[in-house]
Amino acid sequence: MHKEFMMGNEAIAMGAVAAGVNLVAGYPGTPSTEVLETVAKYNDGSIYVEWSVNEKAAMEVAAGAAYSGARTLVTMKQVGLNVASDPLMSLEYVGVKGGMVILVADDPGPISSQTEQDTRTFAMYSKVPCFDPSSAQEAYEMMIEAYEYSEKYNTPVFFRPTTRVCHAYASVEVKDENEFYTNRPEGFVKDSSRWVIFPKLSNRNHALIEKRNRELSDVFSDYARNAFLKGNTRKGIAANGISFAHAMETIKGSEEQPNILKVATPFPFPEKLAVEFLKANNEVLCIEELDPVIERELTYICGKYHLDTKIRGKLTDDVALSGENSRDDVTRYISSFMGWETGSTEADTTVPELPVRPPVLCAGCPHRASFYAVKQAMKGRETIFAGDIGCYTLGNAMPLDMVDTCLCMGAGVNIAQGVGRIKPDTKCFSFVGDSTFFASAITGAVNAVYNQSETTIVILDNSTTAMTGHQPHPGTGRTMMGEINAKIDIEAVLRGVGVEVVERIDPLRLDEAVKKVKETADKPGVKAIIFESPCAMLFKPERPMCVGDNCIDCRKCIKEIGCPGLIIRDNKVVVDDSLCNGCGLCSQICPVGAIKASEGK
Repeated sequence: MHKEFMMGNEAIAMGAVAAGVNLVAGYPGTPSTEVLETVAKYNDGSIYVEWSVNEKAAMEVAAGAAYSGARTLVTMKQVGLNVASDPLMSLEYVGVKGGMVILVADDPGPISSQTEQDTRTFAMYSKVPCFDPSSAQEAYEMMIEAYEYSEKYNTPVFFRPTTRVCHAYASVEVKDENEFYTNRPEGFVKDSSRWVIFPKLSNRNHALIEKRNRELSDVFSDYARNAFLKGNTRKGIAANGISFAHAMETIKGSEEQPNILKVATPFPFPEKLAVEFLKANNEVLCIEELDPVIERELTYICGKYHLDTKIRGKLTDDVALSGENSRDDVTRYISSFMGWETGSTEADTTVPELPVRPPVLCAGCPHRASFYAVKQAMKGRETIFAGDIGCYTLGNAMPLDMVDTCLCMGAGVNIAQGVGRIKPDTKCFSFVGDSTFFASAITGAVNAVYNQSETTIVILDNSTTAMTGHQPHPGTGRTMMGEINAKIDIEAVLRGVGVEVVERIDPLRLDEAVKKVKETADKPGVKAIIFESPCAMLFKPERPMCVGDNCIDCRKCIKEIGCPGLIIRDNKVVVDDSLCNGCGLCSQICPVGAIKASEGK
């Protein structure tokens, strides 16, 4: 064993490697992305690693390998689990042969997600056992144990870290390479009575799953990572994940020590351990992210065993119903519960608030030019702009104001069709990125062609999966195994499903782009525009823009596109050359030609 300083996601990945993982598949999504990337980074070629086109595909690839005896890992964020839920719900009934861990990183806040959904609740719904780490060190060790439980009980298992576990850094004790487990898959053995899901099989296995989960409840009561830490009062704290870590920091050194229940396996819930904990307390405060999973379970157990312990938490408004639990939040909750002084001082109350930094498209982002071109082309016409999930969601901000709807990945293409059916005289546009197109928007294009919609599909092709850290996708021609393959051409896909009008446009040639959008939008049926320009973060040009002396201070450049590279200094418009990438969009907007490329550095 030795120690390494690493991110929580890196610890999770290295735990999987130490456990002998054979295959890793996933789809990028903060806060989970670094797990798969770390496995790929340290892969000696013995592990197959792929970014799948979406989470459903990843789940099915991993399931096939697990049927064959391989140890597999699937990675995604909490909203990705929605995409993967179709195969997962059946997979739990079928079971696996090799260990299969489904890493779902939850995002309390939410910091970078559409929802705050709690995978612990999904675990109960799907009947899949769930592991919930509270630190990077525990995440490393628990990952190894998760494979052992998965194989012993022939079930996929959830591994559910939250943002502060995923992205925290710590010194983690890890195994030396010669201590790694080596898993040699047997291969797929044909057995239709096991691997083909029929109603009879489902009915039989459902009963077995319920019996197994009752057994696991007892097993997890003795699982070392679940703990009843005895204090010196009749008050108790029940917590999970990072909330447990915050709670332990809060009570450290206090004379009054509450009893602590640490829940590392929220499903199946460690009922026997919980009963022992509840009998030691008159009152319990539950601190958890996000749903009141522990609180509901303890309330149920109190009723089942006729215990008069009072349970407090989210359902009693003693803890916030939404959002992540910061250390300050947890300290406040516990201090109020225990009747402690909070220790606040006048100095504490005078600390200035941090400045607001709204999210914005990067300077030089080609999506800004694409949005602006469509906006100019459709000026004065009744139009809806259905957006999607990605960097381009930021097109909703002023002054662009070009995202009227945003639901989930790939939804914009179909939402635009729905709006058009109700009000046919509305020009309906949908915007989707190149990676998202492959992940979940292709079916929307098929639906539009099949049902003869009047709509314009706009593909914002910046040659990468930019929002999650520039991962490859089918249109890049690269894989996570380092292979260079033929790029899957978006235009060919669109034409293959029956879209007859497909235009490729450079959004940074503004006049041409506006003209082409006007022409395309007025054509009947399903049309597609592919705006092609690489992500601004993929290169750094040598010649940023600069503002000349002939500037008339109309500030149209700032008011029209809102590029962060254009700023006001000494009451004049100037270019921040530390941000500008020289895209030249502002120079095409300036009415007097005052913005030009500089002479370089």
